[in-house]
Amino acid sequence: MTLPQKRRFLFLTRRLKFNAVGAMGICMQMLAVYLFGSVFDMDSLWATAFAVEAAVLHNFFWHEHFTWSDRRAAARGRFRRRLLAFNLTTGAVSIGGNLICVSLLMHQLRAHLLAANLFAVAACSLINFIVNDKLVFRRAPKSPEPSGLASH
Repeated sequence: MTLPQKRRFLFLTRRLKFNAVGAMGICMQMLAVYLFGSVFDMDSLWATAFAVEAAVLHNFFWHEHFTWSDRRAAARGRFRRRLLAFNLTTGAVSIGGNLICVSLLMHQLRAHLLAANLFAVAACSLINFIVNDKLVFRRAPKSPEPSGLASH
């Protein structure tokens, strides 16, 4: 396999892992938005914001140990920095994007809270992958990608 092929394979593998974690995060967010919105009778935007944050924290831990686990060794001792960066980037994109989408969909199109949340999550996914790959879980400087990502 040539270097460009290895990089493409690594990118696709990581994207699939990111999507798998994202799917679990969607389930977490939908459960949390249901609990906050229906069970605890919170305002829909507050329920969305708290549910997104629950999913953001869930996803960070999975990305740390699964999606970008091969980059953890180079970033030892910077767990809190990555968590903060993840929350500030992915959290901001997710919370901001979700609140805007949910507000527009519910108030302009009269969409249901859960449907509006699902659409918002999908809309923010690609931006979050790029931000995480390039900023939060970036490779250490002058450190080549390991070729054995598929074994994780």
